[in-house]
Amino acid sequence: MGTEDLEQLIAHMRQIGNDTQTCEVKEASSKLPESVVETLSAFSNGTGGTLILGLSEKNGFTPVSNFNATAMQESLAAACAKMTPPVRPITEILPFEGINLLVAEIPAMSKKDKPCYVTTRGRYQGSYIRTGDGDRKLTQYEIDRLIEEHTQPTYDDEIVTGATLDDLDRDLVSAFIARQRALHPRVFASRDDETILTSMHVVHRDGDMLRPTLGGLMSLGIFPQQFFPRLNVTFTVFPGTTKAETTSDGRRFLDAQTLVGPIPLMIDDAANAVVKNMRTGAIIDGAFRKDVPDYPDKAVREAIANALMHRDYSPDARGSQVQVNMYLDRLEILNPGGLFGNVTIETLGHAGISASRNQFLSNILETTPYPGGGYVVENRGTGYQVIEEELQEALMPPPEPLNTLTYFSLTFAKRRVSESERRVIASDDVETAIIALLHEQSSASTRELVELSGLSRSAIVNHLNRLIKADVIEPTHIARSPKQRYRLKR
Repeated sequence: MGTEDLEQLIAHMRQIGNDTQTCEVKEASSKLPESVVETLSAFSNGTGGTLILGLSEKNGFTPVSNFNATAMQESLAAACAKMTPPVRPITEILPFEGINLLVAEIPAMSKKDKPCYVTTRGRYQGSYIRTGDGDRKLTQYEIDRLIEEHTQPTYDDEIVTGATLDDLDRDLVSAFIARQRALHPRVFASRDDETILTSMHVVHRDGDMLRPTLGGLMSLGIFPQQFFPRLNVTFTVFPGTTKAETTSDGRRFLDAQTLVGPIPLMIDDAANAVVKNMRTGAIIDGAFRKDVPDYPDKAVREAIANALMHRDYSPDARGSQVQVNMYLDRLEILNPGGLFGNVTIETLGHAGISASRNQFLSNILETTPYPGGGYVVENRGTGYQVIEEELQEALMPPPEPLNTLTYFSLTFAKRRVSESERRVIASDDVETAIIALLHEQSSASTRELVELSGLSRSAIVNHLNRLIKADVIEPTHIARSPKQRYRLKR
């Protein structure tokens, strides 16, 4: 950090009247404050930050007279050595308004080294995180999530005590096994069903019995919530832009549902609930009307699938559900547990960067049949890219991700139709559009053209008659046939 950067940073804090999320100031007039170690921990466990010593916040961020930057630099180095792992700041002595300040840039530690904590207080009492302009002690749950990053979690591979093979959906299991044999004939073509289910971590042997794993039950079970009541999806429609707003008659929710069953059904039910509660508008595309939903269905389904696949399934999180919250201006999908592994907010959607907190569950879902055909996930690290592409195609802004140690959320802004998309259809465009449509598809009915254009039946018939008279199109059946369609003249 240079002198000019320092001046701008202090000017900003003077203007807002307090420290910031990424900068902490301390007087340290005679000695280093004990709370410095908490800030060192907080910045190290977050995204890093700047510590400025020799500046008084209570006096309007003014320099402390007689501040000894050189001596304080040695004290800070000693404090950094009291951390586990030790903190390695980049320190500089910079002039500011006649006094030398000590400026220390505290880098974020790598995930494998977190949590950084005050050694004498221990991991669960000495770990902090930056919140606003202060340092907050991490909870046990947050610390456990940081430790979880050191190795691959296996909560999805745990046997579900009390569950049996009868708790698995036979149709889903049969389709899953058939798909495994088709995909991996060299491995599974000659193997029996039990071997396939065990190899794919759908079930494990528990003494003399086969029991489903958590991942197997969530993917292929009949009613997983019998064993884990809160491993479900809640769908809520709020009347305003916050959870606190109510309708004129005092209702807090316009719709509220608790969705249960295996993951494929919960995805389908949640996506259908979104469709039911959103508007589907129309824009003019050329000379035809095109239906435009508030939120693209494929993007919504992908986001819900990702939330259920990547959520935290540790015992501490099994009391928390995936939430799908619809507000007046946005759709929010939230799951317990933040991003895992090498995936960050900055790398979301980047090719080649992916990590699965629940690796066994992810593998099972890749070949878990989805209602209406297909499979639940591709498991290729492309889910976020699909969401971005669907929103871009719908002329919508990209999703807004939010990542914390305890949860991850993805927010879609409700689509707004621009004035240029609301233009009135010009009469001369209609016949050109009909011809263009018939170049793309073999034929079209009067009813289809009415639906596409938004025009009356009589108006469409008039346009069709003019094109027939001009020898451009022709009917496919005799006059007044109920099967009548129109095609380009051959």
